Formats: sequence, structure tokens, C-alpha cells
Amino acid sequence: MDDIEKQKPLQAAVVLTGVEKGVVRQSMKKLAIITARGGSKRIPRKNIRPFLGKPIMAYSIEAALQSGIFDEVMVSTEDEEIAALAKQYGAKVPFYRSEKTAGDFAGTNDVLLEVLEEYEKRGEHFELGCCIYPTAPFVTAKKLKKAVEKLLEEEADTLIPVVEFSYPPKRAMVIRDGLLQFGDLRYIDSRSQDLEKEYHDVGQFYCFRTEAFQKNRKLMLGKILPYVVSETEVQDIDNESDWQIAEIKYEAMQRRV
Repeated sequence: MDDIEKQKPLQAAVVLTGVEKGVVRQSMKKLAIITARGGSKRIPRKNIRPFLGKPIMAYSIEAALQSGIFDEVMVSTEDEEIAALAKQYGAKVPFYRSEKTAGDFAGTNDVLLEVLEEYEKRGEHFELGCCIYPTAPFVTAKKLKKAVEKLLEEEADTLIPVVEFSYPPKRAMVIRDGLLQFGDLRYIDSRSQDLEKEYHDVGQFYCFRTEAFQKNRKLMLGKILPYVVSETEVQDIDNESDWQIAEIKYEAMQRRV
């Protein structure tokens, strides 16, 4: 496996008081957190499984490092093999997850709170964090830079990438007692184009102000900005078919670059 070029965060000669176009404020300490536990169930060892020639987690690490905006890029894991691979690709693993956050029922919020608390025990405080999932090859350095710039410009608490539902959820149908029916009869005669657009989280990354997050203890609270992405660059990866579709979409995205 090829090592990636380790890029150090840009050092600002002066403290910027705002965010100019294409410039991320350098006075704020920023941390990229890649959450990669070892106990994935549906696809065993999913976080380090080869994806088009290299471990899928490597794409997230590379995007964070190549963005040049983070003071530190770390991987949160309890797994020694994942930790070793993370270091090989340039990320840091300054500590391991606790037993509590390594289990099946620990959520992203729990992991991020633990990471921030562990850094603070070591005397390090970050004003801005970015959680990047290890199975998100569609995340790029460019997207991360744009996301952080937008978060800082808008003075929001959190930024979440979303994608528009391909079909309006309000016109969804359900099966009850073996029969098909509209879930909500209020929309039985509504035209799709007349309904408000609805979006869902794409499950790739989250940028957030650490102070607001530690206060709310949830990413989905506070002032949240959308980062709308194309459906062609979104794919849940929960089974073998998802994996194959993700590879096809990724190769198509690369051809468009």
C-alpha cells in the first residue's frame, strides 16, 4: 500500500478575523476524527476492507490530510489492526476507545464526546471538529474545505451533508395486514413537483463547533447548515450489493474530476 504525502496544516502569518473566499480561518484549532471501530457486523472488517485497491478507511484519512485545514487527523478505534493501518496512512491514534464506546450500542455522539474529553485531559482543545466516517470514499479534500468555510461563514453550530430524496416521502406507501395503502392520505392526490423538497443525512461527515456540541451533546441540535451533495456521490454501504454500487459510483465520480 502506498503511503500518502503528509501535508501539514497551513500556518497563518496573521490571525484572520473572518473567512475570505477560499480561505479557512487559521486561528481556530481544528480536529478531524475518523470513527473506525473493529466490530462491524453486516460486513466483517468493513472499515479496512479493500475498496478499489486500498483500504476504504484510507480515503477518509487522505481527504482530511490533503485538505490541509486540520491541525490533527486522528482515528478513534479500539482495534490494533485498524490503528496500525491508520498510522500507515498518516493519521494519529493517540489513544484507544474505551470499552463503552467500542460496543455495538455506542453512537457517534458518544465517540466524539469521548475523543474531545480525552484530548482535553492531555491539555489540547479544539474549537472545530469534523467527524468523518471510515466508509466514505466520496468525501474529498475539496468538500471538507468548502464545508468548513461554510460553517465558519454562517456562524452555525453544525454542518451536515444531505441529499434530496429521489421520491417524496410524503407519498410513501405502506403494507398493513397484507394490503398496500398510502401512509398519509393527505397527500394521495398531491403531485410530486408541488411538495416541499425533503433531504436526508448522507452519512459521510459532520463539521461542528466543539463548544456547541459539548453543550448539546448531540450533533443534530442547534443551528445546522445543509451541504447538499449529488445522489451520484452518495451510497450507504451495508451489504455486498451496496459495496459494488459504491465502487461503480466512485469510479464514475473520478472520471468527472
